[in-house]
Amino acid sequence: MKKKNKRKSHVSFRMNILFLGIFALFSVLILRLGLVQIVHGESYQREVERTEDVTVNTPVPRGRMYDRYNRVIVDNTPLNAITYTRFQGNTAEERLKIARQLAKLIDVPYSTDAIDVPEKTVDENAEDIVKITERDLKDYWIMLNPKEAEKKISDSDRSKVEAGEMTDEELYNRQLSRITKRDLQTLADDLEVLAIKRQMEAGYAQTPQIIKKNVTPAEFAIVSENLSQLPGVDTTTYWERYYPQGGTLRTLLGNVSSANEGLPRDKVDYYLSRGYSRNDQVGTSYLEKEYESQLKGQKEQVQYITDRSGNLIDTLQLTEGQRGSDLVLTIDIELQQAVEEAITKQLIEKKQMSGTRFLDRAFVVMMDPNTGEILTMAGKRYTTDSKTGAAKIEDFALGNLSTSYTMGSVVKGATVLAGLDSGAITTNTVFVDEPIKFAGTKEKKSFKNMGPINYSTALKQSSNVFMFKTVMAMADVQYRYNGSLPIKANTFAQLRSYYSQFGLGVSTGIELDNEATGFQGGSSIPGTALDLAIGQYDTYTPLQVVQYASTIANGGYRIKPQIVKEIRKPTIKEEEIGGVEYSFETQVLNRITMKQEYIKAVQSGLKRVTQEQGGSGYAAFASAPYNPAGKSGTAQAYEKNPNGGDPIAVNNSTFIAYAPADNPEVAMAVVVPSAFTPSSPNNITKELARESMDLYFDLKQKGEKEVDEQEQQQQVIDAEATNAEE
Repeated sequence: MKKKNKRKSHVSFRMNILFLGIFALFSVLILRLGLVQIVHGESYQREVERTEDVTVNTPVPRGRMYDRYNRVIVDNTPLNAITYTRFQGNTAEERLKIARQLAKLIDVPYSTDAIDVPEKTVDENAEDIVKITERDLKDYWIMLNPKEAEKKISDSDRSKVEAGEMTDEELYNRQLSRITKRDLQTLADDLEVLAIKRQMEAGYAQTPQIIKKNVTPAEFAIVSENLSQLPGVDTTTYWERYYPQGGTLRTLLGNVSSANEGLPRDKVDYYLSRGYSRNDQVGTSYLEKEYESQLKGQKEQVQYITDRSGNLIDTLQLTEGQRGSDLVLTIDIELQQAVEEAITKQLIEKKQMSGTRFLDRAFVVMMDPNTGEILTMAGKRYTTDSKTGAAKIEDFALGNLSTSYTMGSVVKGATVLAGLDSGAITTNTVFVDEPIKFAGTKEKKSFKNMGPINYSTALKQSSNVFMFKTVMAMADVQYRYNGSLPIKANTFAQLRSYYSQFGLGVSTGIELDNEATGFQGGSSIPGTALDLAIGQYDTYTPLQVVQYASTIANGGYRIKPQIVKEIRKPTIKEEEIGGVEYSFETQVLNRITMKQEYIKAVQSGLKRVTQEQGGSGYAAFASAPYNPAGKSGTAQAYEKNPNGGDPIAVNNSTFIAYAPADNPEVAMAVVVPSAFTPSSPNNITKELARESMDLYFDLKQKGEKEVDEQEQQQQVIDAEATNAEE
């Protein structure tokens, strides 16, 4: 009996433990449920309602551009910016509320011509002024005054809409037309809010839109402190292009769209298909555009998590951004700037002389004839300020490839080679330089009668008549004074075919937009074929002419001009330059058909131009120590008469050169359109040619001296280290 009671007591104890455990588990479960529902209920509810994850690409700095010696030409400068990202579901009223809050924290410059604005509230000199239109004001007035806006619509108007006689859009336009200036004037004190709201709505949903860039530190700080009350607003860094070398090469470097401009309208689909956002900055011209894919970098990817109402729940960084790759240009920026200074000085000085009323630009382009690397592409334009009327000199480097001119006698080397290659003349051919005449035309002649001359003397003294007779020989024309000139159209084609081998009249191959190839004279009048032979008919660009000079200099190889030397990896430290991603190799476009002996013969003639007394370039280059060769040129052109009447005759002045003549390392073309009138010549082109070539060799010598000094210093350091070890 006692044994039985003991067993019963043991079972009861176990049951109590079991019930206690169950009770404890239920208590934990209840507490957990309470925690989930009460403490984290709202958070989990948003997670349940989450419907969209939006990935936004945040801009990064573009790649830099360096010169051939790693000196920065184009960089980025960081600006503090305030942005707004509009998510789906955001209402106009919500944006208005945020705009009003922001207006209390920041100053946004704006202007409008639609109403009278207190002068103190408008900063016309500020950057990125928000232009408020009359339509902006009317839309805003309707939003702020819905009841009064309804009164602008008559019962008759509504009846027409119901009857289908008027569309809703037409009704709205009628409503807008009835808003008066007095109505709009009530918004005078609310314009900054409108300006901010306009910026907020200018972009696309889920895309950060800049409200203001270059904000003050105080504005940046106070907005940062209030971000929790400003949904969609963020403080960030905006990158703007910066040019440490000032306006040097500015027209060739190209432009970048602003964040508010976004993608070019005509290329939106193209860029969107390549992962761009609509308000991304992109290169819109020249180097910035051509190398957009390398310069743009890898954008930081941020994922915005929103609920069904479009409210932001969370932000996640998916990938870190990386700035764009860097371009190393072939340009020597020190040489470029020195040549630009020389051009500027010459333009200013020569504009004070008589006969230079139409002189307004000059070009100097220098390249390595063996590699095609462009060392200098300088161009300047003399203009006047439209507001002040003051004279100023602008960068016009782009003109070296985008504008073309008649070049004159610099093309005579190609004419001689055409005559030699065609068999029309030989190196022993002698023509008498004397005035020639054809029936019904004026005499054609050289600047003086030279008598019997060969090709070499013809180049040295710049004989026109030798070139005329060369073309006639190519056309199998027997010259007779006051006779006919039966030159056919195929002579033009034959000459141009030869010229094209040197790059004259065809694309140089440079990979930049808007390269001009020049214009061909449209007339087949026989006498114009003679003009073509002396550079007085077709037009060429300075870049084409330097390619032509390089082709003769290097022995007959037309090399593709190259302005980018390397693409390098981006680095974090500004003072460092990254490893090579891609190096551009020399590209030979074609070999001219002329025999090597003919090319050397012409090279010899061009050397006589600058190194023998009587040569057309001797006065300028007589004392040059670097063994130059070259050719001068003058071509007649016409300028529009500002007073009406007949066009005014002017002369384009040109010069090509390369050096050293026996082993060329630099070729050059100098082009000065409308340099002077025929009655008032000047030496601007020859002076620019000599000064530019001097600058090249002076800087080369300076660089070699610096390298020698560095090597000597290193030797001293190494010697001291060796002595210390001993």
